[in-house]
Amino acid sequence: MFSSKLFSLKTIIGLIVTYLVFGGIAYATVPDSGGALISPNIASDETIKSTGFGQFVNEPKTEVCPINGKLYSKSEKALWETRRPILAMIENDVTVRPQSGLSVADIVYEAVAEGGITRFMGVFYCGAQSDTARVAPVRSARIYFVNIAAEYNTPIYMHVGGANCGRDEGTGQCVSHPKAFAIEELTKLGWRKPGGNDFDTTGDTGMPVLFRDANRRGNATPDITEHTMVGSLPAAWKQAMTRGYTAKMPNDNTWLSGFKSWKTNKDLVVSGTPATNIKFEFWKNYSDFAVEWKYDPASKTYLRFNAGVAHIDFDTKQQLSASNVIVQFAKETELGDYGKHLYYDVIGSGTGLIFQNGVVTEVTWKKTKQLERTVFYDKAGKEMVFVPGNIWVELLPIGNKVEYN
Repeated sequence: MFSSKLFSLKTIIGLIVTYLVFGGIAYATVPDSGGALISPNIASDETIKSTGFGQFVNEPKTEVCPINGKLYSKSEKALWETRRPILAMIENDVTVRPQSGLSVADIVYEAVAEGGITRFMGVFYCGAQSDTARVAPVRSARIYFVNIAAEYNTPIYMHVGGANCGRDEGTGQCVSHPKAFAIEELTKLGWRKPGGNDFDTTGDTGMPVLFRDANRRGNATPDITEHTMVGSLPAAWKQAMTRGYTAKMPNDNTWLSGFKSWKTNKDLVVSGTPATNIKFEFWKNYSDFAVEWKYDPASKTYLRFNAGVAHIDFDTKQQLSASNVIVQFAKETELGDYGKHLYYDVIGSGTGLIFQNGVVTEVTWKKTKQLERTVFYDKAGKEMVFVPGNIWVELLPIGNKVEYN
């Protein structure tokens, strides 16, 4: 005969085990949740021992990053050559600033997600080899970001849910426009499958890769749940290795051999119209998302301001900067569905502006297929060459005004 105390103890242990098992597994599909629900709440990722962002700081910078031409140490190169990039969706709601991780991205894309609120997709490869690197807050996918991510030769794509065929509870009919289907597109690409390169908490990715941290910034008031998802880049690369997504592709070639790098030149001399101060809005009168880039001659980079305030990376405490700022104009379409989704034509061609070394160049861009690289050309039709360093791509609706002087 069991004692009541023993039974109580077994019950408690059983409940704890059940909680841990189901809390650590996230495998579900939800309609365009934006701030997906399936992830354990923890204060920090304690599984990764940290030596800080500066563990390579004293090493000579001799190795060229194939993503943006910036120089890094041999130790960092030894790491990235075993991996493929992580492309992570990071939100830009006013309440979540400053974000974590954007300062170590090699390239950042920015476009409106919905309602005039912009979202970022960071490309993390060379600059993110710190063992403390994290990105936050991670949010949902949009089809135009997926179409851009597809040109990175099957990268690790990190997000939390995304636009898909959301259904009416009463009729069961799809209430989202087919052109908005990001989740379905990830399936078509072959990324969204068990053990695939689609790292999503509404798929099969949870701790320690993606986890919730309501006090990431040490706020007196914890962040709302949908704004709390954090991604650990070291843990993601470790998980990618167990899934077989390393620098080696299925055909025994390297990841890099199938990726088209943009041209860079450390001795690049740029001439043209001076542009040391750049201003623009994504949507008119949405000043909270207005962007300003100010050229700093000392560092030869543009410093980023958002809503009139210096844009800082919360973890590194650095102001976000770019050696190259690209304004890419694309057709914006309001799809008129229940989710008020947008669509940007990033497959095709168009015009743009590239800012480097305090000078602006009028350009055209071309991306003929989903898997092909977007390439920028000058007026003579020659492929643009970039200054080595961080690159930001600002995706603006056609007709938007960009002020610079």
